[in-house]
Amino acid sequence: MSEAKNVLGGTLQSCCKFPMTGFYRDGYCHTGREDLGRHSVCIRVTQEFLEFSRAAGNDLSTPQPDLDFAGLIPGDQWCLCALRWQEALEAGAAPGVVLSATEESTLEVVDLEDLKKYAIDERKEAWPG
Repeated sequence: MSEAKNVLGGTLQSCCKFPMTGFYRDGYCHTGREDLGRHSVCIRVTQEFLEFSRAAGNDLSTPQPDLDFAGLIPGDQWCLCALRWQEALEAGAAPGVVLSATEESTLEVVDLEDLKKYAIDERKEAWPG
């Protein structure tokens, strides 16, 4: 995991530990061969996105205690599938993105310029390019 890079070429930062996120449930949006959904985009959840995701067949707001999942609320950060973020973008419901915590493989699915438009990182002046 320490070798993982973010979409800006730097070291991948943690997305969120509460709720614990990531395909590997370690707080990072890194991915591997077994992660068929490519959970690589670190988002900040919005109500609009939760409604979009529910309508698209993935209810992220309803708690599922049997899966140790409390449900997401607006303001939570979460590792989202790259294709789902792209779908949300196309539907006008894309949530904000933490570029420093979004894994570089996301760029195989999503354009960096689109991600930058939704970036919520605090130090935008430090971005390369």
